[in-house]
Amino acid sequence: MTSGQVVGALDIGGTHVTAGRVAIDSATVDAGTRVRVAFPPAGGRALLARIVEAAAAVATPEVRHFGVAAPGPFDYAAGICRIAHKLPGLYGVNLRRELGTALDLTGDDAISFVNDAEAFLLGEWWAGAARDHERAVGITLGTGLGSAFLEHGRIVRSGPRVPAGGELYKLAFRGAPVEEVISRGALLARYGASSEETDIEEIAARGRAGERRARLAFAELAADLAEFLVPQLDAFAPTCLVVGGSIARAWELLEPALAQRLTVFRPVVVMRAASIDDAPLLGAARHAAMQKV
Repeated sequence: MTSGQVVGALDIGGTHVTAGRVAIDSATVDAGTRVRVAFPPAGGRALLARIVEAAAAVATPEVRHFGVAAPGPFDYAAGICRIAHKLPGLYGVNLRRELGTALDLTGDDAISFVNDAEAFLLGEWWAGAARDHERAVGITLGTGLGSAFLEHGRIVRSGPRVPAGGELYKLAFRGAPVEEVISRGALLARYGASSEETDIEEIAARGRAGERRARLAFAELAADLAEFLVPQLDAFAPTCLVVGGSIARAWELLEPALAQRLTVFRPVVVMRAASIDDAPLLGAARHAAMQKV
């Protein structure tokens, strides 16, 4: 990684894409270039156009490499989307080819892809809450449950200490897929609302205002997350757990029960991400820059 190097970064979510230019030497996102573009209700080419639009907004002559954070399932080596449930309009699309053509970036290492939860943890380890920690676990709470395991600055995806691929969302909890118990949808169900009626931000606001039902929904979700994580943390023995994703924005409602339950069973520092929005961009950019080393 050369001094002064600037890398473009994309973070593809379930409802939007965020883009920005990252300065590698200072590990910062140029706030003036940060772009957030919502996805249209319909998928297909309109969805792809929004991703290209966000990328193009930060593409300048000095940006010759892009790092892309995307949720799984995804063929990260080939750059092909395999997401059938969250982003069906992108299923089978070769994003490396589409972005490369649109941005005139055709080199083999011009565009690299990384799992969004891994990008989040890399960003937090590089320039955030997990900095200087030898082993860290990252969790993203939102539409689903993202996860990543890191040791000595490298993502760990295999071995007896981590679930296959480092993917906690594939595990069961209390006899059901864990995302049925720990996710945005699960929190809404605990509160007794549908996504058409309200959303996490509104429930969080009610909780901050003192509404008992809202506070209980977050506390129960946090307690379940702690119970689910204990065996995973026992196996990997991290020194810190970093939590991000949209639900972590209500940290004051989530943290007390999560930290209390975890410290009983596993001594670990529990922290909210230093930058929920920028961590995936930072991690995607660092991953892209490391491909060139």
